[in-house]
Amino acid sequence: MSKNYQRLISYVEEIMELNHSSASSIVVIKENEIILEHYSGYHSNLVSSTPITETSEFNVASARKSYLGLAVAFALYENKIKSLDDYAIDYFDEYDKGLLANTTLRHLVTHSHGLHQKDDGTIFREFDSGEGWAYRGINILMMTKLIKKLYGKSFPELLKERVFLPLGFKETAWYTKPNKKLVQVIDSPNEAATFKLGSSDDGSDSNLHTTAREFALWGNLHLNNGFVNGKQIVPKEVIELANQVQNPIYKDKDTPQNGLFWYVQDTPSLKSEIGERVPEGSYQILGITGPTLLVIPKHNLVVAKMYNKRYNYGGDNYLHYLREFSNIVADIFK
Repeated sequence: MSKNYQRLISYVEEIMELNHSSASSIVVIKENEIILEHYSGYHSNLVSSTPITETSEFNVASARKSYLGLAVAFALYENKIKSLDDYAIDYFDEYDKGLLANTTLRHLVTHSHGLHQKDDGTIFREFDSGEGWAYRGINILMMTKLIKKLYGKSFPELLKERVFLPLGFKETAWYTKPNKKLVQVIDSPNEAATFKLGSSDDGSDSNLHTTAREFALWGNLHLNNGFVNGKQIVPKEVIELANQVQNPIYKDKDTPQNGLFWYVQDTPSLKSEIGERVPEGSYQILGITGPTLLVIPKHNLVVAKMYNKRYNYGGDNYLHYLREFSNIVADIFK
C-alpha cells in the first residue's frame, strides 16, 4: 500500500478514535475502479459487536439530501417543476402564504430560504429568502412532500425504480426495522449505541442506510453524468441540475455554494465544508453521523467515508476537520 493511501487511512482512523466512533470505512474510486477500501471497528460500542465489513450499512443522516436532490432534478427535467425560480406558494397550499412570501424553490433546495421550525411544529422566518444561508430541516420536509405530490410516490420509491434497481443497488434503503447489517449510532461515548430507524420509509425520516461501497458508487453515478456500465441510467441533464451551483448570489462571499443540496466548490469560501485546496467543480455531501461523499471531477475521483458517531469531531471548530479531510484527499490525488 502506498504511503499516500496509508496517510488517508491513518487520518480516518485517528478521527474515529478522537470522536469515539466505533466504526470507520473508506472507499476510493478513481477512473471508475475501486482503488482503496478500508473497514475498521465494530457495529456498536458494545462488547462482542459485529466487525465492520463491506456489507455494513451506515446511517448517512443528512447525506440523504443528495438523494432527494436527484429526485428534484428529475422533476425539473420532466417539467413537473417548471423552474427553480417558481414561488413556493404555487406548490404548497398547506403553508401560510404570508410566511412563505417571496420564497422560491431555489431558496428551498439551497438552504437560503430563511425558514425554521420550532419543536412544537410552528414555522417562523429567521431572515428574508435569499439574504442568508442556514442549515435547517423544514425545507427537506417540504421538498420530500412535494416530490410525493408530483409523482404519486415517495422519492425513495422513485429512486429505487429509476436508479437503484438499474445500478444493482441492494444495500441502500430507508429502514424501519433493525437487522444485522445495520451499524448502530453512538450519541455519547458513555452510552450504548442505538439503531436510528424511522417510522416510515418514505424519505421523511433520517433513516437512510447504505454501505461505503454503494455510497461511493452513488457518487460515481454523478461523476459519470448518469452513464454507468455502458448505459445512460440517469439523463446527463438531470445530474447537471443536481451538482452545479444553483443558489442565489450572496452578499457574504464566504457563504457555502450549493447545487440541489450538494455543496459545490465554486470560489472557495471559509464557511464551506469543502476545503480550499479542492478543485473547482467538485461537490460533496455529508451528515451528522460522520459520512462524507466527495466527488472531484478534475481527478475523476470519488471518496466515500463513514463513521457512526453523532456530531462531527472538533466541537466549535468542527468545520476545520471537515475541510481538512477534503484537503487531504485533494493533496493525495492531485
